[in-house]
This record gives sequence, structure tokens and C-alpha cells, in this order.
Amino acid sequence: YIGTVEATPGLEDVIAALGENGTYKKVVLRPLMVVAGDHANNDMAGDEEDSWKVVLTQEGYEVEPVIEGLGQIPEIQKLYVEHTQDAIDRMENEEVTPVTGEALADGTYQIEVESSSSMFRIVNAVLHVKGGEMSADITLSGQGYLMLYMGTGEEALLAEEDAYIPYVEDAAGAYTYTVPVEALNTEIDCAAYSKRKERWYDRTLVFSSALLPGEAYVGEAKPADSNVTPAHFDVEDGVYTMEVHLAGGSGKASVESPAQITVRENAAVATIVWSSANYDYMIVNGEKYLPVSVEEHSVFEIPVYKLDEELEIIADTTAMSKPHEVAYTLYFDSATLQREKTTP
Repeated sequence: YIGTVEATPGLEDVIAALGENGTYKKVVLRPLMVVAGDHANNDMAGDEEDSWKVVLTQEGYEVEPVIEGLGQIPEIQKLYVEHTQDAIDRMENEEVTPVTGEALADGTYQIEVESSSSMFRIVNAVLHVKGGEMSADITLSGQGYLMLYMGTGEEALLAEEDAYIPYVEDAAGAYTYTVPVEALNTEIDCAAYSKRKERWYDRTLVFSSALLPGEAYVGEAKPADSNVTPAHFDVEDGVYTMEVHLAGGSGKASVESPAQITVRENAAVATIVWSSANYDYMIVNGEKYLPVSVEEHSVFEIPVYKLDEELEIIADTTAMSKPHEVAYTLYFDSATLQREKTTP
């Protein structure tokens, strides 16, 4: 039987399920948590009148608490190590870029929120963006927290009450809170006040940009800047090469240099060959470009808007568990332009 402290099924549900069987005499309590901390030692196995041990004893059961977290089990430790290594391998050392409200178009978007605690599980999150400011409506899996504070529990104790964020019960009875969001893909402190324990618990939240559609970004929501024109190439039509330098991200990704440059009527298209096949689109001057090849490397054909200065781009990587957009710059060095061959 599985029960929860701050959500459902709770202790009452477990007792009811045990009673339906009618033959149990002994109950062994084990924490289904990585670390046997406060909940295990006090809520589960404590001597207070509302602890699971005391309540089940009063129900007539012989109770044996086992204060051992999952993290003490060798097989579980092995799983953590394997999953961590797998995540590292997928990420390929790419960093996730923080996203602020200024980068997003006004609107409402479904997002995901990662929580540092399994006791504070967010089952639904809706992001609101207006005028560069962001807020989110988050719904918890249970009804154990009366209010939130965007900061640490220590800071919450010193804060004015109007800084606390109360819950609003939705039609289904779930607790929903509207919280400010400074940035996506960034760890944010959040303190939660327990209804039962009457104390603040520290949590860390990460509001993820992974589910945002491309059009959510300002560059996608607005048409390309018509005042920005491709760089002028004062050379004959044909195929050339040019040194190109990539910067940004974690510094681990790279692009092939020199790059092929195709010139037509004094404008050029560059063939960008990435160091991996994990990029599924690029955004240049507000326009999205899909790869022309993803066999061994992600290959794109993009217009050259700038020479001898940094051109800001975004590339979406699928190397992580979820796709993430990463900001980069490309620098095309005009002094290295060389004719490759004559266009047929």
C-alpha cells in the first residue's frame, strides 16, 4: 500500500484499504523517498499523536517503522548513477539558455515546471506573458500547502503577509497559485507553507521553455525585419568559401569552417554544417530554417545578413531529454572569401 503525507491517497485512505482486507495484524512502514528525513522520522515514525506509527497503533496494528531511504539501497544508487550518466550523454554539454519575458510574445502558453521535491509536485502550469512580464498559474497534486512565497522559507518568515501567495481552489478542488516568473530555464526559490505542519518548506522550481512553440518567441511571433537586408557581396555569382566562427552556448558545439557561400545577385546563402546531427531548426532574423540534411551533421542553408560582425542566431538542439533553443552568434570573415568553382 502506498500513501502520501501532503497529497492523496492519505493515511485515512490507507487505513480504509487495510480494513477492507481485514486480516492484517502487522504493518511495516517504509519511506518511499530517497532520503529518510523529516517526513520519515516525524510524520511516519514520530511519537506525535498524528504520526502514522501512532495512528496505526491505535487502530490495533503492530507497527514497525523502517527509517531507510531509497538512496541507501545499492540497486537504487546504481539506477541514479546510470540515469545521471545517460542525461550527461544526451546533453552533450549544451547549456540551457534562460528565457525572459522580453524574448516572448504576449500570450498564454502551456509549460512544464520541475520541482526539487516530490512532495511539491506540479501537475499543470500555464504561463502568461504580457508586456515583457511573466506569471504562471501552477496546480499542485495535493492540498497540503496553504500559501507560497517566492523566496526561501527564512525570507518568508520576515516578509509581509501581502507577499504571500494564497491558493485558489479550482472546479475540481485542486489548489492553484499564481506566481511571478523571473525567467524560464532558471532555478527559482519558492517556499511552501504546510497546512498540517504549520511551517515553511524550501523548494526550488524551474519553469521550462521546452513546450513553448516557435511562434512564442518574439522573433517568431513577428515577421522578419524588412529593414534588414542580406549583406552585399560585390563579386560575381558563384560558389565561394569563407571562414565562419561560432560563439555562444556552452562553447562545445562548432560549425564547419570554411563554409560554402553561394552568391546570387550580390546576396549570399551560407551552408552551415554543425558538429552534430542534433539541431532541428535555426532562427535567423526572425525566420525559421529547417535542415537540408541530418544524416551525420545538421546542415542548414541560411542567408548571410552580416559580414565582419556577429550575427545573432538561435539553434534548437534535440540532444537533451527535451528540445531546447540555444542562442549563438556567427561571424563571417569577408577577408577569407575565396572562389571555389564557377557556377554552371
